[in-house]
Amino acid sequence: MAENKRRGEDAGDERLPEDAVVDPAADDATSEDEPVSRGGTATRERARAESTEGRKTRKDTERIGLFARIARFFREVVAELRKVIWPTRKELLTYTAVVVTFVAVMLTIVAGLDYGFAKAVLWVFGNPS
Repeated sequence: MAENKRRGEDAGDERLPEDAVVDPAADDATSEDEPVSRGGTATRERARAESTEGRKTRKDTERIGLFARIARFFREVVAELRKVIWPTRKELLTYTAVVVTFVAVMLTIVAGLDYGFAKAVLWVFGNPS
């Protein structure tokens, strides 16, 4: 223990014996099935899979009918809408009040600037009446 303190390490630091065999694969949280991405290098299998995914032949797109594509679209829309976190009634009223107030303030600013610029233009160029 005195040896650990001399090295500046914590006393609770556990060390493995020197003759212990350490399996580096056991430390990884990923399994062998999952590809590990470390800095943008890709494996050959991954590159092949991505290149074949992007290629769709005309026969692949013609197999799916119009109504099947429309049905798939609506199924995906419903699936996405289920993921949405809908606001409560109180939150909705609060958000609506904030938006209406902001629009009213901006409308007032723009109307004031418009009136001021109109008066300035008439003053500079004179009133034709």
